[in-house]
Amino acid sequence: MMDIVPYLKLMVQKNGSDLFFSTGAPPNLKAEGDCRPIGSTPLQPGQVRKLAYSVMSDDQIHEFEATLECNMAISISKLGRFRVNVFRQRGDVAMVIRYIKGVIPPVEQLNLPVILKDLILQKHGLILVVGATGSGKSTTLAAMLEHRNQNMYGHIPHHRGSDRIPLHPQAVDRRPARGWHRYSQL
Repeated sequence: MMDIVPYLKLMVQKNGSDLFFSTGAPPNLKAEGDCRPIGSTPLQPGQVRKLAYSVMSDDQIHEFEATLECNMAISISKLGRFRVNVFRQRGDVAMVIRYIKGVIPPVEQLNLPVILKDLILQKHGLILVVGATGSGKSTTLAAMLEHRNQNMYGHIPHHRGSDRIPLHPQAVDRRPARGWHRYSQL
Protein backbone atom coordinates (compact mmCIF):
# COMPACT_ATOMS: atom_id res chain seq x y z
CA MET A 1 0.00 0.00 0.00
CA MET A 2 1.26 3.48 -0.89
CA ASP A 3 1.79 6.08 1.82
CA ILE A 4 1.32 9.76 0.98
CA VAL A 5 3.75 11.11 3.62
CA PRO A 6 7.02 10.26 1.78
CA TYR A 7 5.73 12.13 -1.28
CA LEU A 8 4.78 15.15 0.84
CA LYS A 9 8.20 15.12 2.53
CA LEU A 10 9.89 15.04 -0.87
CA MET A 11 7.76 17.95 -2.07
CA VAL A 12 8.73 20.05 0.96
CA GLN A 13 12.44 19.09 0.70
CA LYS A 14 12.55 19.98 -3.02
CA ASN A 15 10.57 23.20 -2.47
CA GLY A 16 7.89 21.78 -4.74
CA SER A 17 4.53 23.35 -5.33
CA ASP A 18 2.44 20.44 -6.62
CA LEU A 19 2.22 16.65 -6.71
CA PHE A 20 0.28 14.88 -9.47
CA PHE A 21 -1.07 11.33 -9.19
CA SER A 22 -2.69 9.81 -12.27
CA THR A 23 -3.20 6.23 -13.43
CA GLY A 24 -0.76 5.16 -16.14
CA ALA A 25 1.99 7.62 -15.16
CA PRO A 26 4.44 7.79 -12.27
CA PRO A 27 3.74 10.42 -9.60
CA ASN A 28 5.03 13.82 -10.73
CA LEU A 29 6.48 16.68 -8.68
CA LYS A 30 6.35 20.29 -9.84
CA ALA A 31 9.23 22.36 -8.46
CA GLU A 32 10.53 25.70 -9.73
CA GLY A 33 8.07 25.52 -12.62
CA ASP A 34 9.27 22.14 -13.90
CA CYS A 35 7.25 18.95 -13.61
CA ARG A 36 9.33 15.79 -13.21
CA PRO A 37 8.40 12.16 -12.56
CA ILE A 38 9.16 10.60 -9.20
CA GLY A 39 10.62 7.28 -10.25
CA SER A 40 9.61 5.45 -13.40
CA THR A 41 6.87 3.08 -12.25
CA PRO A 42 3.44 4.06 -13.60
CA LEU A 43 0.55 4.04 -11.14
CA GLN A 44 -1.81 1.11 -11.69
CA PRO A 45 -5.63 1.32 -11.85
CA GLY A 46 -7.03 1.69 -8.34
CA GLN A 47 -3.76 2.85 -6.72
CA VAL A 48 -4.61 6.55 -6.81
CA ARG A 49 -8.10 5.85 -5.42
CA LYS A 50 -6.59 3.98 -2.46
CA LEU A 51 -4.07 6.77 -1.88
CA ALA A 52 -6.74 9.47 -2.10
CA TYR A 53 -9.16 7.62 0.17
CA SER A 54 -6.38 7.23 2.76
CA VAL A 55 -6.39 11.02 3.35
CA MET A 56 -10.17 11.52 3.07
CA SER A 57 -12.80 11.31 5.80
CA ASP A 58 -15.90 9.17 5.28
CA ASP A 59 -17.90 12.33 4.49
CA GLN A 60 -15.33 13.40 1.91
CA ILE A 61 -15.36 9.95 0.29
CA HIS A 62 -19.16 10.13 0.12
CA GLU A 63 -18.96 13.64 -1.39
CA PHE A 64 -16.44 12.42 -3.97
CA GLU A 65 -18.54 9.42 -4.95
CA ALA A 66 -21.61 11.67 -5.35
CA THR A 67 -19.95 14.54 -7.27
CA LEU A 68 -16.78 12.92 -8.69
CA GLU A 69 -14.71 15.70 -7.15
CA CYS A 70 -13.55 16.63 -3.66
CA ASN A 71 -11.34 19.47 -2.43
CA MET A 72 -9.88 19.56 1.05
CA ALA A 73 -6.93 20.73 3.10
CA ILE A 74 -4.82 18.33 5.15
CA SER A 75 -2.20 19.01 7.81
CA ILE A 76 0.73 16.71 8.51
CA SER A 77 2.51 17.25 11.82
CA LYS A 78 6.01 18.77 11.45
CA LEU A 79 5.53 18.96 7.68
CA GLY A 80 2.84 21.48 6.82
CA ARG A 81 -0.53 22.03 5.19
CA PHE A 82 -1.57 20.82 1.78
CA ARG A 83 -4.56 21.45 -0.48
CA VAL A 84 -5.85 18.27 -2.10
CA ASN A 85 -8.05 17.97 -5.20
CA VAL A 86 -9.41 14.50 -5.99
CA PHE A 87 -11.26 14.04 -9.28
CA ARG A 88 -12.08 11.57 -12.06
CA GLN A 89 -9.79 11.42 -15.07
CA ARG A 90 -10.05 8.91 -17.92
CA GLY A 91 -12.31 6.62 -15.90
CA ASP A 92 -10.14 6.47 -12.78
CA VAL A 93 -9.36 8.61 -9.75
CA ALA A 94 -6.65 11.27 -10.04
CA MET A 95 -5.27 13.61 -7.38
CA VAL A 96 -3.34 16.87 -7.24
CA ILE A 97 -1.76 18.09 -4.00
CA ARG A 98 -0.51 21.65 -3.54
CA TYR A 99 1.87 22.68 -0.74
CA ILE A 100 0.57 25.60 1.31
CA LYS A 101 3.47 27.55 2.72
CA GLY A 102 2.92 28.63 6.33
CA VAL A 103 4.43 32.10 6.03
CA ILE A 104 2.22 34.86 4.65
CA PRO A 105 4.33 37.47 2.86
CA PRO A 106 3.30 41.12 3.32
CA VAL A 107 1.54 42.95 0.46
CA GLU A 108 4.71 44.98 -0.18
CA GLN A 109 6.88 41.89 -0.63
CA LEU A 110 4.50 40.60 -3.31
CA ASN A 111 4.81 43.87 -5.26
CA LEU A 112 1.03 44.25 -5.25
CA PRO A 113 -0.63 47.63 -5.84
CA VAL A 114 -0.70 49.57 -2.57
CA ILE A 115 -4.40 50.33 -3.07
CA LEU A 116 -5.18 46.71 -2.16
CA LYS A 117 -4.24 47.57 1.44
CA ASP A 118 -6.94 50.26 1.43
CA LEU A 119 -9.52 48.07 -0.32
CA ILE A 120 -9.25 45.27 2.23
CA LEU A 121 -9.92 47.73 5.07
CA GLN A 122 -13.32 48.78 3.65
CA LYS A 123 -16.37 47.73 5.65
CA HIS A 124 -18.44 46.79 2.58
CA GLY A 125 -17.71 45.42 -0.85
CA LEU A 126 -16.58 42.45 -2.84
CA ILE A 127 -13.03 41.75 -3.96
CA LEU A 128 -12.46 39.25 -6.75
CA VAL A 129 -8.98 37.89 -7.36
CA VAL A 130 -8.72 35.91 -10.59
CA GLY A 131 -5.91 34.27 -12.50
CA ALA A 132 -4.43 31.04 -13.76
CA THR A 133 -3.45 28.14 -11.51
CA GLY A 134 -0.31 29.00 -9.58
CA SER A 135 -0.51 32.72 -10.34
CA GLY A 136 -0.71 33.77 -6.67
CA LYS A 137 -4.43 34.27 -6.05
CA SER A 138 -4.44 32.58 -2.63
CA THR A 139 -1.18 34.26 -1.62
CA THR A 140 -2.59 37.65 -2.62
CA LEU A 141 -5.76 37.08 -0.59
CA ALA A 142 -3.78 35.80 2.39
CA ALA A 143 -1.53 38.88 2.36
CA MET A 144 -4.54 41.19 2.11
CA LEU A 145 -6.39 39.41 4.93
CA GLU A 146 -3.29 39.47 7.12
CA HIS A 147 -3.01 43.24 6.54
CA ARG A 148 -6.66 43.68 7.54
CA ASN A 149 -6.27 41.48 10.60
CA GLN A 150 -3.25 43.45 11.79
CA ASN A 151 -5.05 46.76 11.38
CA MET A 152 -8.64 46.18 12.46
CA TYR A 153 -10.98 43.80 14.24
CA GLY A 154 -14.02 42.46 12.49
CA HIS A 155 -15.99 39.75 10.77
CA ILE A 156 -14.52 38.26 7.60
CA PRO A 157 -16.86 36.07 5.53
CA HIS A 158 -15.05 33.72 3.14
CA HIS A 159 -15.80 31.49 0.24
CA ARG A 160 -15.70 27.84 1.27
CA GLY A 161 -12.33 27.17 -0.32
CA SER A 162 -10.41 29.59 1.85
CA ASP A 163 -9.43 27.03 4.48
CA ARG A 164 -5.89 27.24 3.16
CA ILE A 165 -5.49 30.83 4.39
CA PRO A 166 -4.37 31.02 8.03
CA LEU A 167 -5.95 33.89 9.93
CA HIS A 168 -4.61 36.22 12.59
CA PRO A 169 -6.24 35.70 16.01
CA GLN A 170 -8.15 39.02 15.74
CA ALA A 171 -10.33 37.71 12.91
CA VAL A 172 -13.81 36.42 13.52
CA ASP A 173 -13.69 33.38 11.29
CA ARG A 174 -16.83 31.81 9.80
CA ARG A 175 -15.25 29.24 7.52
CA PRO A 176 -16.96 25.86 7.34
CA ALA A 177 -14.97 22.89 8.59
CA ARG A 178 -15.39 20.84 5.41
CA GLY A 179 -13.92 21.30 1.97
CA TRP A 180 -15.80 22.60 -1.04
CA HIS A 181 -16.31 21.53 -4.59
CA ARG A 182 -16.50 23.52 -7.79
CA TYR A 183 -20.24 22.99 -8.28
CA SER A 184 -21.04 24.71 -4.99
CA GLN A 185 -19.26 27.83 -6.24
CA LEU A 186 -21.57 28.36 -9.24
